[in-house]
Amino acid sequence: MADAGLSKFPTPDTDWHWRFTVLKAEILLRQRRNEASLKLLEGTLPPTLASSDIAVWRDMTQGMANAFLGQFPVAKDHLATAEALARSKHPTLLGEVYLRYGTLAFLSGDLPAAAAAYHAALQISREQKDDFLQAAALGSLGLVATKQEHYDESIDWNQGALRLSQLVGAENSTAIILGNMGWSYMQLGNYENALALLRQAEEASTKAGLLGARAYWRINIARVEYFLRDYDGSEKDTQVALGFARELSEKPVIAQCLNNLSYVEIARQNLDQAVAYNKEAVEIARTASDKYEGILSDLITARIELARGQYEAAKHDLLKVLRDASAGSAIRWEADISLAKAFDQQGDSTKAESEYRRAIDTFETARHSISEDELRLTFLSNVIDFYDDYVNFLVRRGRFEDALRVADHTRSQTLAEGLAAGQPTPALRWAPREIARTLRSTLLLYWLGQNQSYLWIITPSRIACIPLPKRDQIEPLVKAYREEVTSGKDPLESGSKEGQELYAELVAPADKFVGKNSRVILLPGEGLYGLNFETLIVPQPAPHYWLEDVTVCEAGSLALLSFQNRRGTTFEKAEKSLLLIGNTQQANPDFPPLVQAPIEMRRVAAHFSSHQCEVLEGSHATASAYLRSDPGRFNYLHFVTHGIASKTRPLESAVILSREGDSYKLYARDILAHPLNAQLVTISACNGAGTRAYAGEGLVGLSWAFLRAGAHNVVASLWEVSDASSTTDLMDSFYTELGHGEDPATALRNAKLGILKSNHTTVFSKPFYWAPFQLYVGS
Repeated sequence: MADAGLSKFPTPDTDWHWRFTVLKAEILLRQRRNEASLKLLEGTLPPTLASSDIAVWRDMTQGMANAFLGQFPVAKDHLATAEALARSKHPTLLGEVYLRYGTLAFLSGDLPAAAAAYHAALQISREQKDDFLQAAALGSLGLVATKQEHYDESIDWNQGALRLSQLVGAENSTAIILGNMGWSYMQLGNYENALALLRQAEEASTKAGLLGARAYWRINIARVEYFLRDYDGSEKDTQVALGFARELSEKPVIAQCLNNLSYVEIARQNLDQAVAYNKEAVEIARTASDKYEGILSDLITARIELARGQYEAAKHDLLKVLRDASAGSAIRWEADISLAKAFDQQGDSTKAESEYRRAIDTFETARHSISEDELRLTFLSNVIDFYDDYVNFLVRRGRFEDALRVADHTRSQTLAEGLAAGQPTPALRWAPREIARTLRSTLLLYWLGQNQSYLWIITPSRIACIPLPKRDQIEPLVKAYREEVTSGKDPLESGSKEGQELYAELVAPADKFVGKNSRVILLPGEGLYGLNFETLIVPQPAPHYWLEDVTVCEAGSLALLSFQNRRGTTFEKAEKSLLLIGNTQQANPDFPPLVQAPIEMRRVAAHFSSHQCEVLEGSHATASAYLRSDPGRFNYLHFVTHGIASKTRPLESAVILSREGDSYKLYARDILAHPLNAQLVTISACNGAGTRAYAGEGLVGLSWAFLRAGAHNVVASLWEVSDASSTTDLMDSFYTELGHGEDPATALRNAKLGILKSNHTTVFSKPFYWAPFQLYVGS
């Protein structure tokens, strides 16, 4: 359209010719065709336009094009000229000028100045009721917060910007905001949300014609794929972005692409190719004055030297990175870990450990700056491999208990912090054997590592550390066996190879420490959270499920078990009180009535006297009724209804209740906001344990929320529960066992054995029916 205007007004000395010229130059700028934009604006405006709005736009466009080309003093001069004219003649454009001042300051690394300019633009946008400018200012403040590593704050700014930009149809802002949110989620280790947002950003940028932005989002899609170990996908997407960047002559973007490719080739151990990419990246980053990518290129240089055994050179370059005050937290902790490896390989274990500790301190500082639970949950994903390096370092030196302490430190941090909210965390003595003795249990803590996995076996008398196969060998077996179990097959009948192999790899090393009918507390690692160990097949004397040999429950960490240790193992027999919720009215066609729900409700209630039991049923079973019931006063809570698990936003997992207005969900985030002191919460619903496992935190969903709210024990399901009589029978037997004084773990095991043995000739003997329910021990 601008070209059509120029063809209609081809004479350079006409006002309309310059109006369309400046408009086209602004379009080229937004496409990141900076040099073409500047070339178009060469020449002198006619006198009639010298003080016009077009003069302001011309200087703003020239300012930004120069800024993106790294010509910061020239850019500042143009923006100063634009500001003076806007202030005297065109005050409605001042907000746009301040927005661009902010971008200039951001690109030159002056974040306080950028934030001040963006705040000024935001204030003007609100005074002028300019929604387009307001969306851009909010999104820009989100970008500053991201650069300051305030990722939760950034997401807040960007969510407000996204709502506004979508409302007014600002496609340019929408695309950029989506991408910046994706970047923040990536930095938080929330790779699923990051990937979804970055793909939306690329699609929106393509639609809006933002070629430079499209390249940038494709680069970050590739980065997420790298973190997910999809190296082929990462290389493919980076090469696409590199093509865009070379077309636009965008040196900083080219450097980012080359750094991406270097990381991929290091992971593949193709060091010669990594060197080639890195060499070009170093040169481009230097000429483009791109501080971040320059530091990253130096770090990659050191990583290559380290992989080649050039330890002195690697140490020199890593120290150079660490001395650079502009290096961000992520770069610093990667440099510290790499430096630790260099010292380690040279036999200087003291300095190596010092660097490991420094890296973890850097990470902990960054993590504690995040206020929201849901954002903290994912953060460990960024550095779990660095902890893996430290664990391996300690194990190689025979410091098995120190390695155990580090492995346990990564577990359930967000859960433990939530339980201690508003209170000083009790000082706990590090005494794993004492925990095992007091809880009369064998503790099995698993660590799945990139190159080596471990199992710590903790008994009252000793701690043993057993090497296991690496993560990539164990996780495919777990996935295959879980699919076999949840498909309704009978692994015993089929002689499941995976079920037997997993037992041999994960449990058999602990056989001599675990007696018949003894108690085992599992502390799984990544990839193991969705596995019910009770279903693993013991080969001798005849193939059978491990359920028949031991009582099993699962815990988040040894630290949390220390609280359990103080309480002891006796299950409370004091005044029993039950809050029973379920048999709801159908709130949505996706959640049909559960035929067995009224039967299960009656049979569970029968284990309590009428004055001990409060029932919320039918239309009374609503989310607000649960919250009004003061759930913290009950010893037992039992839900008989549908449940949903959100994979992308686990605190939006919910118990499905009866409709009340537009609401019919009791969300996990609402559950954890209302403190509990229940001895037991039972979620007789689908996927109560959640479907997404987080590094260190495990499965996060309804069970995690109830534990976080203060429940001591939670029974929840790992997969979709069948609305069959077996579930009702299992729950009835479970409460019968509790009534006989059994603790929850023993009661649940006995109930499962009852289903397994009494139905050995029926479909209900299959693990699909009795194995979804697991006991999770809190604090």
